[in-house]
Amino acid sequence: MTISRINPEQLHSTAGYAHVTLIEAARLAVLAGQCPLDRDGELVGQDDLLAQVDQVVANAVQALAAVGAGADRVVRSVIYVVTEDQSVLAAVWNRLTASELAAAFSSASTLLGVAALGYRGQLVELDLTAALP
Repeated sequence: MTISRINPEQLHSTAGYAHVTLIEAARLAVLAGQCPLDRDGELVGQDDLLAQVDQVVANAVQALAAVGAGADRVVRSVIYVVTEDQSVLAAVWNRLTASELAAAFSSASTLLGVAALGYRGQLVELDLTAALP
């Protein structure tokens, strides 16, 4: 199975992600949105966005491991952040791309500011798709 990341010359430069991720594979793992909840279902980092990002990363690493995948197998990410502030979005992107999931964000990625997420106090959610060998 091959994963190719493509940035066509006709499109704008990116902040490290690829415009197109081409997967020649038969198996995909589609993760549910990873929320900043601990194993007991408790929200981590009330009013602390970066603590929530760290919990989301930890949860995503565990979910990927459950299917035998690592960050390098991620082919699509969607990041939801409760904010309108571009500097907050940038801070989340920077935290994610400095985390153990950094390789996941070299593929097709979307970063969105949203009005609300599913849990009271939740500030971030991460949606991943991985190509399995």
